[in-house]
Amino acid sequence: MKIVILDGYASNPGDLSWQELEKYGTLTVYERTTPEEVASRIDGAQIVLLNKTPLTAEAIEQAKDLRMVGVLATGYNIVDIDAAKRCGVTVCNVPGYSTQAVVQMTLALLLECTQQVGLHNTEVHSGTWQSSPDFCFWKAPLIELAGKTLGIIGCGAIGSAVKKAAEALGMLVIFTGRTPREDKDYVSLDALLAQSDVISLHCPQTAENLHMIDAAAINQMKDGVIVINTARGGLVDEAAIADALNCGKMAYYAADVVSKEPIAAGNPLLAAKNCILTPHIAWAPRETRERLHHITAENVRMFLNDTPQNTVN
Repeated sequence: MKIVILDGYASNPGDLSWQELEKYGTLTVYERTTPEEVASRIDGAQIVLLNKTPLTAEAIEQAKDLRMVGVLATGYNIVDIDAAKRCGVTVCNVPGYSTQAVVQMTLALLLECTQQVGLHNTEVHSGTWQSSPDFCFWKAPLIELAGKTLGIIGCGAIGSAVKKAAEALGMLVIFTGRTPREDKDYVSLDALLAQSDVISLHCPQTAENLHMIDAAAINQMKDGVIVINTARGGLVDEAAIADALNCGKMAYYAADVVSKEPIAAGNPLLAAKNCILTPHIAWAPRETRERLHHITAENVRMFLNDTPQNTVN
């Protein structure tokens, strides 16, 4: 059994082992793979694992020995699912492995907006506190979250866990999603946009919700709203977000994701006021990546036992 990993560096830059996968065949790990290299590298492989390297219909059709594709992530839009199905290739993902890590990042981004820890740490180390005539100072408004309304877009495992964490901080939580629920906290999207002091995105990106947070949606929001995005960059119109930040309509935008990754030099968010960006690391704690690798190995084992799990096609 030939197993190929096309972009192993992202989930394992050297601090983890691939030993669990080596039990199931001859394993070849490439740190990174360009689109032009995909076809030659998966030639003869029965199992291909990847994180963000696109696997096109053409590549799948050319890989005559391919039987399984394992996505080292929850999202699987990088794989042409229809082509895989036509060719009899099983595609598996890894759902649920990063829930707590994404909740942690969501809170980290939110607390950075409200407490400005990074700013004040820099100020202290640069000597501002030493020269202060008072025992304390703050360089930006500080915001208490208790009693504020958090609107969560996306009612899945991550959104539900964020709801629980926010309630522990004393926030009032409302949420919305594709499927209405018989829940007192469930509201329409329009109501959520109008009522929320903080909005947090936790839904997958689809053709239907591309740029769902656009200028029209922002106009429905409260002045001074905070928007957190740990889901997908394409859920927001980044130019509209930048405009809202620069004119003061939006107080902060904090995101772990952007529309094109790595971020492009011309992305309007880079020059926007009060914009906090991290390089798609919500999933990256070591414990989270260990869980990702373990479930991936289980996906391979179950597939080889003719009882595939976490299939998406």
